[in-house]
Amino acid sequence: MPQKHIYFFKKGKAEGRAQMKDLLGGKGANLAEMANLGVPVPAGFTITTQTCRNYYDNNKKLGSDFKKEFTAAVKNLEKETGKKFGDKINPLLVSVRSGAKFSMPGMMDTILNLGINDTVAKTIAKKSNNLRFAYDAYRRFIQMFSNVVLEMDKDKFENILEKAKEKAKVKLDTELNIENLKEVIVLYKKLVKKEKKIDFPTDPIEQLEMAYEAVFESWNNKRAITYRRLNNIPNDLGTAVNIQSMVFGNLGETSATGVGFTRNPSTGKKEFYGEYLTNAQGEDVVAGIRTPQPIKKLEKILPKAYKELVNITQKLEKHYRDMQDFEFTIEDEKLFMLQTRTGKRTAQAAVKIAIDLVKEKLITANEALMRIEPEQIDQLLHPVIDPGEELEVLAKGLPASPGAAVGKVVFSADIAQEQAAKGESVILVRAETSPDDIHGMHAAVGILTSRGGMTSHAAVVARGMGKTCIAGAETIKIDAKAKKFTVNNKTVKEGDFITLDGSTGEIFLGEAKTIEPKILNDFKTLMIWADKIRKLGVRANADTPHDAKMAREFGAQGIGLCRTEHMFFDEKRLPYMQEMILADSKSDRKKALAKLLPFQRDDFIGLFKEMKGLPVTIRTLDPPLHEFLPKNQKEAQELSKKIGISTKTIEQKTKELHESNPMLGHRGCRLGITYPEITAMQVNAIIAAACELKKKENIKVVPEIMIPLVGNVNELKNQKKVAKNVAEEVMKKYNLKIDYKIGTMIEVPRAALTAQEIAAEADFFSFGTNDLTQMTLGFSRDDAGKFIKIYLHKGIFDADPFQTLDQDGVGQLVKIGIENGRKTKKDLKIGICGEHGGDPQTIHFCHKVKMDYVSCSPFRVPIARLAAAQAVINEEETNDYSSK
Repeated sequence: MPQKHIYFFKKGKAEGRAQMKDLLGGKGANLAEMANLGVPVPAGFTITTQTCRNYYDNNKKLGSDFKKEFTAAVKNLEKETGKKFGDKINPLLVSVRSGAKFSMPGMMDTILNLGINDTVAKTIAKKSNNLRFAYDAYRRFIQMFSNVVLEMDKDKFENILEKAKEKAKVKLDTELNIENLKEVIVLYKKLVKKEKKIDFPTDPIEQLEMAYEAVFESWNNKRAITYRRLNNIPNDLGTAVNIQSMVFGNLGETSATGVGFTRNPSTGKKEFYGEYLTNAQGEDVVAGIRTPQPIKKLEKILPKAYKELVNITQKLEKHYRDMQDFEFTIEDEKLFMLQTRTGKRTAQAAVKIAIDLVKEKLITANEALMRIEPEQIDQLLHPVIDPGEELEVLAKGLPASPGAAVGKVVFSADIAQEQAAKGESVILVRAETSPDDIHGMHAAVGILTSRGGMTSHAAVVARGMGKTCIAGAETIKIDAKAKKFTVNNKTVKEGDFITLDGSTGEIFLGEAKTIEPKILNDFKTLMIWADKIRKLGVRANADTPHDAKMAREFGAQGIGLCRTEHMFFDEKRLPYMQEMILADSKSDRKKALAKLLPFQRDDFIGLFKEMKGLPVTIRTLDPPLHEFLPKNQKEAQELSKKIGISTKTIEQKTKELHESNPMLGHRGCRLGITYPEITAMQVNAIIAAACELKKKENIKVVPEIMIPLVGNVNELKNQKKVAKNVAEEVMKKYNLKIDYKIGTMIEVPRAALTAQEIAAEADFFSFGTNDLTQMTLGFSRDDAGKFIKIYLHKGIFDADPFQTLDQDGVGQLVKIGIENGRKTKKDLKIGICGEHGGDPQTIHFCHKVKMDYVSCSPFRVPIARLAAAQAVINEEETNDYSSK
């Protein structure tokens, strides 16, 4: 059967349906679905994503079979509308929009009014009896087509338009008269001729062919590639093209255009939400050129169309069982729906909407859990501005995306990216954002625009990214060239600090103090549902009582990794640590360690208290000793005064301990084997802390002593013997019995391959996937940042292997380690404690290979809880599908 390239749709009948997003893209599939539901949709057709892939596979050429289908589709559209391209009596104009499977805001700007030329403009003017409308449509088309298809700088067209407004002494585009518009059109054409050395295309079919090829080209433009990379969208999907007959919202005061949501995308509240403009075309609403009106005001102006719009959108929400983001046009009081799709929303809104849809019996609890992206949860846990702060309010805009952002002002996306790469927190300030700014928006902690509404590009993209955003702060006057903005006689320059409150829309001068957010009841409900389903335990990586407390509040079921080396960098302890390292004899080392012992014991008491009987896995000292020593002569001199060892001796010892490749050097269990007194001190502190709490406060403690970097079972035997001897000694001293465990980190490939032997000596395994990834791939995590981005860009890697576990390589070692370990001990407890433990994709893998728990940073604990539940639901759905 020959491949079908084009799918037609009209009100009441469509060749496609909602389930065909792979082929028709999200937009095309939903247009077809709306048409089948009897929703008033302007007739049109969708060119498939497969055609886009063919375009690239065949050196950007399309075959004769496509050409025949395309010609037939054009004739079908002309027949359906009763209009013809280029006709002198009833001309057809169309819009051209891109539409991939996944929503990709701003991949390619929409082209409106395609099919217009000098002759058609005169015909439209005569037919509509509205000269201004006809020539404004013509002006818009030349500008959009030149930017999108001919790839000309849109600012050059804007400059012509601005000069025309200055000459006419008007502020808005809508105030330009017919003669002004005709003059602008002439200047636009001259600009095209000058820059492109061609006359502006006048044949409608040629315009249309150039437009759909431009859509295909946009699939691989810089901003589309960036968006896909940031959102983990595959590069080989291709985009569909939606060609639809035009309806006009700019025929006068009885016409309008708008965008909206069936619920509030910022809060999740069940309310009709959106914006519109009368006498306008679609891009006017989101471009920020004119400030739109709240959609509810439309009820007074065009009540019949408003009522129909409410009814249709409610019908669509029930049909799709989710909040819808829709676009509409009212042409002379007649409503047309241009698009519906699942609406992007803040994390707060996502959770509320999911919970509410369950209450409304539209979806199940399991479906609600699957509706939330685990990474969205992170957005709920960001700091907010301390209410006690007294700050100077500079201005107020629209609260487009909630949360607080504190950073230095920058005026370009490139500078935002550069500054963020240096570790600076920056706020991107623009008159309005465009898809070209996506890299800077991603780099910034917050976004501020002086134009645009709640559905502007800045607002929609920021919400999707979880960035704080304030839009439409009209009192701010931005001078990007001078790198400053002014408001109320105050000037803020690039590099100055401002604070954004995305929940109120307020902009403050200076750096505000922030506090941790409160967990909402809806969020708690979602987590309860997740905990009922998930099989994986979730622990936290925590080294301090503060982190442990936070982890408990976020639902951690224990500590999966306490990195003890972090405890020795405190200014009170570091000199003793350095004294121990610099000691020439075992007895001197023991004296220094004795000074550290009380500190270590108190550290563990604090952790154990916070965890209230939950397991706490403590890793013995891991990094090489030179990391604790002075880095230069000045530091060596200061240390000399503190511990009474000569500067020369300190410098000489530092030189001796320096390692060419410390990651693979004298660290982890190798330190404990060389200096068993270090392991002894730490185990002493762990068991003593447990005994103290049990004896004095009757607090149950479950300590798990973890020996790092074991690659040979004899290394674990050695350290286990030291640990057991010390533990028995300490328990004898307290006359108590503590239920402690001794296990190891599996982070050396050899450990995974010989797990059967190591399991005989270990009470538990914890995969340290940070080092396991480094050693398996042969990449230094610290240095790989220089080229990982290139690997991702070139498609060598699908994901950063230090953020998402490399399942095909490192994952196979993990699998081998689990299977072999459990051959020796069937019930061997196994977890993961690398940074991967908070990554949703990795968590799905951990569930699949039957780990007992994952451990991650405290803030990622809720993410892990949700991802673990989703892993179960995915598995059940897969099993159900397989059994059918």
